[in-house]
Amino acid sequence: MANQELNEQEIGRRNSMQALRERGIEPYPAKEFPVTGYSKEIKENFKDDEEPKREVSVAGRIMSRRIMGKASFIELQDSEGRIQIYVSRDDICPGEDKDFYNVVFKKLLDIGDYIGVKGYVFRTQMGEISIHAQEITVLSKSLRPLPIVKLKDGKAYDAFSDPEQRYRQRYVDLIVNPGIKEIFLKRTKMFNSMREYFNSHGYIEVETPILQSIPGGASARPFITHHNALDIPLYLRIADELYLKRLIVGGFEGVYEFSKNFRNEGMDRTHNPEFTCMEIYVAYKDYNWMMHFTEKMLEKICIDVNGTTEVQVGDNVISFKAPYPRITMAEAILDKTGFDITGKSEEELREFCKNNGIEVDNSFGKGKLIDEIFGEKCEGSFIQPTFIIDYPIEMSPLTKRHRNNPELTERFELMVNGKELANAYSELNDPIDQYERFVEQMKLADKGDDEAMIIDQDFIRALEYGMPPTSGMGIGMDRLAMLMTGQVAIQEVLLFPQMRPEKKQDSAEETNEE
Repeated sequence: MANQELNEQEIGRRNSMQALRERGIEPYPAKEFPVTGYSKEIKENFKDDEEPKREVSVAGRIMSRRIMGKASFIELQDSEGRIQIYVSRDDICPGEDKDFYNVVFKKLLDIGDYIGVKGYVFRTQMGEISIHAQEITVLSKSLRPLPIVKLKDGKAYDAFSDPEQRYRQRYVDLIVNPGIKEIFLKRTKMFNSMREYFNSHGYIEVETPILQSIPGGASARPFITHHNALDIPLYLRIADELYLKRLIVGGFEGVYEFSKNFRNEGMDRTHNPEFTCMEIYVAYKDYNWMMHFTEKMLEKICIDVNGTTEVQVGDNVISFKAPYPRITMAEAILDKTGFDITGKSEEELREFCKNNGIEVDNSFGKGKLIDEIFGEKCEGSFIQPTFIIDYPIEMSPLTKRHRNNPELTERFELMVNGKELANAYSELNDPIDQYERFVEQMKLADKGDDEAMIIDQDFIRALEYGMPPTSGMGIGMDRLAMLMTGQVAIQEVLLFPQMRPEKKQDSAEETNEE
């Protein structure tokens, strides 16, 4: 702060802060301010004929003001919205001393400052429900000016709309851009709805380790760290699957977890290196049951969050009304490309990729080649919720073999708006088969695949004690939040998305406030 270069407005605000203290007004008081009403609720419950007038105590941030002679108006923003405050000099300064109004209120308070207001609710001659202030308390001084959108001839100026600034300074984004907060309120509703659904079925929410000795449960490149006391490398988890299945072995019949996962991979509009995933495992179920369970859950969530089963995402109207179509992966690829992957060798799959402009490298086995074909040629075409089922065994090292075709697995991925939303299996519970699948993964690692799974010997040991037939499912909660709030970039539903370091520490932009 000492070496920070301040602009004229920032210097002025610091001078105002000092002037407040000189008048005996602490700009950051250490005391409670009792809040008895909020903007939205006050407006909804107002009655013109109510006598006596309702007295309220509100608190929030000054967002605009019209300073006049003996009376002024300010717009106060609280956690629910905005409400107009009418300030009369003689009401807030009933004695001979008018210094608080003439100096403190008019000159030392700024847009962005937090104040508390006590007064009564009334309707102005212009018809706006407002609060007539009888007492004003300074609660927090803002030392940086807010970006304030100016409208001239129908055009907005000075809008805080640059994504780089918005994501890096989410606190400013939430203050000045209407609707941003609603995205995150809906995200919370989404989590609450999902929890209610699971809890109503009797399933238990649990917690599993973030620091793991083996990065298991998915094919992904991990973040690596070091534990000083144990002097061993540890990995930030890429998935919580193997720990949750250990709990099924231990006797839990249904467990779920909302987990922070970390994958040391690329960043784009649908990927962030730190993301939230929900995984659930239920004993004595299979992937057919899980499909029905999942579509009913998503239908419920959409209604709970939006009041309807439909959401608008970009140009697409997506319906989460159950049931959803079920299409095998081979059928999907055949339909979109004319190429039948059934029985094809690694060389034939690689040749198809080469001839169709699909970039692959020599470390890719059959599973990754098929995954690339589907991702490039099929995935983006599934806009409405669609279950892609029965994946080739090479793509699914943790999945039970298909009961009717040993070359396939009982797996589905739910595609929505051209992206994977959910991934689920009839879980592999044969320890010998599981070990052999891990060995195949290690062969891929030897070929250079840095996303191949590592053998988790303790997980094999757990399976050897016996795991009942189980179905598991994972959902990317950030992608689900994108769908439920109609956003097309994952950064819009993350309060603090990962960003590159700032090149320099810029001072706040010049802002015209009045």
